[in-house]
Amino acid sequence: MRPFIIALFCLFMYSVDAQFSIEGTVRNQDGESLIAASVFLMDTGYASLSDEEGNFTLKDIPAGEYRLKVSYVGYSSYENNISLDTDMRLDITLAGSKYSLDEIEIRANRLEENSPFSFTQLEKKQINIKNTAQDLPFLLDHQPSVVVNSDAGAGVGYTAMRIRGSDATRINVTINGVPLNDSESHGVFWVNLPDFSSSVDNIQLQRGVGPSTNGAASFGATVALNTNKVSQNAFVDISGSFGSFNTSRLSLQASTGLLNERWIIDARYSAINSDGYIDRASSELRSWFFSVARIDEKSSLRFNAFSGDERTYQAWWGVPEARLNNNEEALRDHYARNLGSIYQTREDSINLFDSDRRYNYYTYPNQVDDYGQSHFQVLWSRQMSDAWILNATAHYTRGRGFFEEFRVDDNFSFYGLGPFFNNEDEEIESSDLVRRRWLDNHFGGLILNNQLQLSSRMDILFGLSVNVYDGDHFGNVVFSERVQIEDPDFRYYESDAQKWDLNSYFKINYSLNNRLSLFADLQLRSIDYESFGTDNGGQIIQIDTSYRFFNPKLGLNYSLNASNDFYISLANASREPVRSDFIDAVGTRVPAPEHLWNLELGHRHRNQSWSFENNIYFMSYKDQLVLTGAVNDVGAAVRTNVDRSYRLGLESVFNYRFSRVFNWSANLAVSQNRISEFTEVVPDYLNGGAVTRRFENTDIAFSPWLVAGSTLDYSPLNALRFVLLSKYVSRQFIDNTGNDLRSIPAYFTTDLILSYRPEIQDFEELEIKFQLNNVFNTNYSANAYTYSYFFGEEITENFFYPMAGTNFILAASVRF
Repeated sequence: MRPFIIALFCLFMYSVDAQFSIEGTVRNQDGESLIAASVFLMDTGYASLSDEEGNFTLKDIPAGEYRLKVSYVGYSSYENNISLDTDMRLDITLAGSKYSLDEIEIRANRLEENSPFSFTQLEKKQINIKNTAQDLPFLLDHQPSVVVNSDAGAGVGYTAMRIRGSDATRINVTINGVPLNDSESHGVFWVNLPDFSSSVDNIQLQRGVGPSTNGAASFGATVALNTNKVSQNAFVDISGSFGSFNTSRLSLQASTGLLNERWIIDARYSAINSDGYIDRASSELRSWFFSVARIDEKSSLRFNAFSGDERTYQAWWGVPEARLNNNEEALRDHYARNLGSIYQTREDSINLFDSDRRYNYYTYPNQVDDYGQSHFQVLWSRQMSDAWILNATAHYTRGRGFFEEFRVDDNFSFYGLGPFFNNEDEEIESSDLVRRRWLDNHFGGLILNNQLQLSSRMDILFGLSVNVYDGDHFGNVVFSERVQIEDPDFRYYESDAQKWDLNSYFKINYSLNNRLSLFADLQLRSIDYESFGTDNGGQIIQIDTSYRFFNPKLGLNYSLNASNDFYISLANASREPVRSDFIDAVGTRVPAPEHLWNLELGHRHRNQSWSFENNIYFMSYKDQLVLTGAVNDVGAAVRTNVDRSYRLGLESVFNYRFSRVFNWSANLAVSQNRISEFTEVVPDYLNGGAVTRRFENTDIAFSPWLVAGSTLDYSPLNALRFVLLSKYVSRQFIDNTGNDLRSIPAYFTTDLILSYRPEIQDFEELEIKFQLNNVFNTNYSANAYTYSYFFGEEITENFFYPMAGTNFILAASVRF
């Protein structure tokens, strides 16, 4: 009994005198170490500051019950009750952001969590999953209703995406609130900003009309990119990759972190090269990004400059259907029909018959697109009072470049050249020659926005923007096989264009009670556009037009409880025709502006382990400009107005966390996309004139009825991660006739990503990544065009843009 009593006494004395320690790390939501964070036990003298690695230690603490608090300026404090009876380790993450004012890009086109619209928010870590070398559309491929394509077949070079069946000209894209869409074409050319995703902090992808925004009207979706971020700590990041088709990427990125709690400088340089999957469809891409900011808790002033230069071998022509399917008999028929028009030389013939599904029509060594574009932004924000934040942005974009073409036996008179004579004084009327077609443009403007918090229940946003575009289109003949071109700067065609875009908006968010909130948005947009001169084909251009649009939007959000939200919205959008719509217009018909009413009805559910969203949409168009299936002489889609059309669909997004190491997310988009009445005009070359056919309730081109995606994310170890991505896209019609013979077959693809991130003391972060695309080597195309004609019988020519089979990218990155 005595030894037992002695043991109890010793245990009691140990518990009284024992002292323990608490150690751990303090980081923000981006995983950055927070230096000099305050860590202390409340109502005691035990306190510490985190070091340069975010580590902290509290020592010699008696056993007992305590309340631990961690605080850092600009972040939400952490508080928690702890019971200390042994040494303890805590890894603490503080929510918020230091100087978050600097990260508030223009809220005119950003949605909050309870907004009555359908959207997806992608943070940096999600963007980086596939960020190896491919363009940004391929990083968004597994988002709801998204379908991507690539001219070169491998996701590098000319790439594009469609959302809800709408192409790039109908998807509004902004960078920090500044419009990226080209003013004249409304297109977005990601090849001009290679590796830009490495400088993007987050992306918000809004489906449908969404809120009022700057630039081209959203008729399918809005993609809002934000680069403004405050890096807490300095770093240098070096990343590189190499893969199939000699695809390579080198990216150097650095940040000073916060200097003197006020200044931050970020910079990046990237180089990407690829031979492309399609023959000769090579890309040489360079880009840089620079940002310097002065920030504090009440104001920020930031200057952003970024630029891209691309030299891309053209793959605009596509692959004839017979060549794609390796159908020799059909290929001979196709060749015979087009001998002397498409196939003009012996080299053209050899190239066609000696190739395969990787066929590229172009063989001239310098058949390239060579273009550079630089962007400059000055963003200023000021918290004028507790209730008022003022944002102002000035921006300027400079673009200049050309694409070069080889022409067979062109007449000099077409170019206004000559006359030329040989030594026998005989006129030389034609020759093989090389021409360049140029774009030289300027785009700039000013954007002002105000955010007023009138009460705890109401805030309003209002602002205006003025954007001005000035661009020149011209061409020169730089080489001739038979004569000397004395003035290669002579412009055989030339037109200039000016466009003024004035936009004003007023928005209100009002909480009627704790459950029900109202959103209202009124936008006025004024466009004046003129262009005069001649086009490449000698066509006279005389465009002088103005548009005035009023676009109201209204929505309600009802929070049933903390886990369930229901929303409904009705939004109107109007948009002007683009330059090519005027130039490609059949006969004398002037393209009309488009109008859209978009109804969205949805439900969001979220809890700790799973979440889902179901969204039903109805988009009713008046005078929608739909794709005819044909392309013009620069590979751009030809469009025509149709009186009435609609899109009716259901989008479902699901995410379930099975465990700490296993997560599954999936999305499904089912839609019906119809044109009430479509008239097809098919030329008759043998008899003259054309055959007209009328279709009712037919499918809209490039609008698959089903798009589905799945992502399985498994991390058996902290350093090891497997991501399996799958995508299904149903049949897509190439034109609006609903003819299966003019369609892209359905396809299913799977990609696999393996990443390994070991902890090495000398590096802040090290990652090795292996990406295997199209694991099952599916032969598929994601884009195509078609045209038909009568020559005794009806002939249809389909051309496809095939995607690469199984291919890989091996990447590595290290951060100091």
